[in-house]
Amino acid sequence: MNTILYEVHHNLYVNLTNKCPCACTFCLRQTRDHMENSGSLWLEHTPSLEEVLVEFEKFDMDKYEEVVFCGFGEPTEALENLLETARFVKEKYHKPIRINTNGLGDLINKKDVAPLLKGLVDTVSISLNTPDAQEYQKLVRPKFGEISYQAMLDFAKKCTDYVPHVVMTTVATTLTEEEEEKCAQLCKELGVTYRIRPWED
Repeated sequence: MNTILYEVHHNLYVNLTNKCPCACTFCLRQTRDHMENSGSLWLEHTPSLEEVLVEFEKFDMDKYEEVVFCGFGEPTEALENLLETARFVKEKYHKPIRINTNGLGDLINKKDVAPLLKGLVDTVSISLNTPDAQEYQKLVRPKFGEISYQAMLDFAKKCTDYVPHVVMTTVATTLTEEEEEKCAQLCKELGVTYRIRPWED
């Protein structure tokens, strides 16, 4: 069974793909196959756009505050389905839309992704993880190598021109206060919001 949509708190999450260009040392996929009451988020196959859209009919959309593209993969690995699903949700349900991403969509798709989000996405939340490029390499282990950290920062900056809310996150307890201050300063320079999110075991 493919779990494409699942509930977390008051939001509906969209699990489009299991593909990801990173092998983060802290990734939850290493220790679990689900979130909350989702059922397994490992997809038997990558769903088509039609499969994704029909799933929404099974949910009472009035219940949800936000539709969030985040599953057991990087949402921009399924960019066309992401954009078309976001358009569908906007037109039919008029819900705010957020993407939780590693920020490497430009490298994945070999083109500028940020302009494509205009009018479709309300919030982009990017995993910053650390203010240090070398530490990022060790933690995130991106397949694109050393260009990844700067590409992620560039993506965040570009998103500020097209998306109302751009957030960069680190996880509570994983950084020193000094590192968190560096992250806050970096986000200020990029013109984005810095958020320290709770640790989920």
